[in-house]
Amino acid sequence: MIRALALGAALALLWLGLSGHYTPLILSFGILSVVFVVVIALRMDILDQEGMPLQLGARFVLYWVWLGIEIVKSNLHAARIILSPSMPINPQIVRFKSTQHTDLGQVIYANSITLTPGTTTIEIEDGHILVHALTDQTADLDAAAVMDKRVTELERAKEAG
Repeated sequence: MIRALALGAALALLWLGLSGHYTPLILSFGILSVVFVVVIALRMDILDQEGMPLQLGARFVLYWVWLGIEIVKSNLHAARIILSPSMPINPQIVRFKSTQHTDLGQVIYANSITLTPGTTTIEIEDGHILVHALTDQTADLDAAAVMDKRVTELERAKEAG
């Protein structure tokens, strides 16, 4: 039930933030929409630990802030490359080591890689993640190791908590 309430609160906040209209009729449509989605999610039985990782707690929010900053930096890097007349790209496939122990941790790591412009996760297998990188900078193993470490710390905080 806590996951259903958390989903409802998150959806309501998102709806309020994106709507911009606060008349009684529109608010009632929003409330009905949120309730409808939560009921469907409950009936589909998708409000589990992986679908709603509430156990990650506040560290997850801090991780998202850090990831947001990394996404902005990667966007600026990708924009510089695209706007450069010489278009200095060096597409390549690289294999990053994944130190996460759970499927959720590996998926968070793989999705974090994909969210940063210039990289796309292709495959997750046997503790490694196969990534397509646009440039030498986006294929940097040291930068991937920093992200891997942060996701692993997030995963360990969940296990300790």
